[in-house]
Amino acid sequence: MEARLNIITLGAHDFKRAVDFYEKGLGWPKSPASQGDIAFFKLGNIVLAIYPREALAEDITIPAEGSGFGGITIAYNTRSEKEVDDTIGKVERLGATIIKRPGKVFWGGYSSYFRDPEGHIFEVAFNPYLQLDEQGNLMLP
Repeated sequence: MEARLNIITLGAHDFKRAVDFYEKGLGWPKSPASQGDIAFFKLGNIVLAIYPREALAEDITIPAEGSGFGGITIAYNTRSEKEVDDTIGKVERLGATIIKRPGKVFWGGYSSYFRDPEGHIFEVAFNPYLQLDEQGNLMLP
């Protein structure tokens, strides 16, 4: 298996609200490949997909009900601490719930966590030990 991810799919209780959050709120361009009840957003080398939660659970063959921490976060790395603050301010105005306010963290960076309107947890972080290329892709040694 190659060391890569292609698509991260988020199950949404309210599909339109979820798509609007990313497309209209964050300004991420929705791919023309989107259709019906699936939306795609190209994020560097990864695609974020939004799909109705019940349909996704049915496809996986698990119950759609669930609560609490699902053991996964999605991270957005920034180029500065100020960008963390600005991003958290923006998502909060768009209806996200801030779980952890921006601040210095034990590993030497600066980060915050929010829950999008569908309940998915995102970290927004500045990591002084890692660089982003011009396109915003994380560069690892």
